[in-house]
Amino acid sequence: MKRIFAMALAATATLASAFAQEFPSRPLTMIVPYPAGGVTDGMARLIGERMQNALGQTVIVENVGGGAGTIGVGRVARATPDGYTFVLGNLETNVTNAVAQQLNFDVFKDFEPIALMPSYPFLIVSKNDVPAKSLTELIAWLKQNQAKVFQGTVGAGTIQHLCGLRLHERIGAKWSFIPYRGGAPAMQDMLAGQFDFMCTASGSFLPLVRNNQIRAYAVTAKTRMEAAPDIPTVDEAGLPGFYVGVWNAMWAPANTPKPAIAKLNDAAVKAMNDAGLRTKIIQMGLDMPPADMLTPEALGKFQRSEADLWWPVMSRMKEETKK
Repeated sequence: MKRIFAMALAATATLASAFAQEFPSRPLTMIVPYPAGGVTDGMARLIGERMQNALGQTVIVENVGGGAGTIGVGRVARATPDGYTFVLGNLETNVTNAVAQQLNFDVFKDFEPIALMPSYPFLIVSKNDVPAKSLTELIAWLKQNQAKVFQGTVGAGTIQHLCGLRLHERIGAKWSFIPYRGGAPAMQDMLAGQFDFMCTASGSFLPLVRNNQIRAYAVTAKTRMEAAPDIPTVDEAGLPGFYVGVWNAMWAPANTPKPAIAKLNDAAVKAMNDAGLRTKIIQMGLDMPPADMLTPEALGKFQRSEADLWWPVMSRMKEETKK
């Protein structure tokens, strides 16, 4: 019996070794759960193009939008677990949607982490008519004027909205939200003075800050943005530990062989270490992930910690909407 067991283990090891040597032997598909043309799509294509160098195979980027990212992510959850199909998702698609949406997949059990990707750091910004000139002054102004303050978001349950809810809890004040169907209309209404402030992804709003069309108070991250080193962090500006942003990451279907995960991770890390890609990513207003967060294991732990942070906030939000 022991001999049979040993032979079975040896056969399994041989198959794993053969798979590792052969993978990948044909083109791979990276699912982006959003329409083409956005920042996420652009980032995916830059990274996929460079992953090809390490994998020796074409990486096809396929946009599968709809359902706030759930359609594309769900497709990967049901894909054959052979390493040839994986998704570039994010905090919303693979953490907060588990509470915000009725999913037909489990964001943890149905996926294998591959690697953390560049993130969208958030900025706390306001229209220029807001009298506060610093974050501490903005907080004081919010407390004094909460009954007539309006915060713009890109939809209920989005990270922009959750950022505001966390700020409610953090400073002990409440104001109203105005949801928009995307950053562009929100940006237009902020410039028109239709609402007071936002907690929003930096990419499209940073040019407005540089042109002095809106005011930035802080970046909601541990470090300053390489694209805007003059904007202080929340730690420096007086709201320590208030970290909010949308991080991206790659996942494969559950039970994808570990050799495939290892090769995909290696290709992703090498892509992000490419000097040309780093320059383009920073120009897009994104931040590169820390070097010590690039393993599949680190992504798995980080995803869990983000669920521990955001799921209770979202649950409270859902309870409040029932009242």
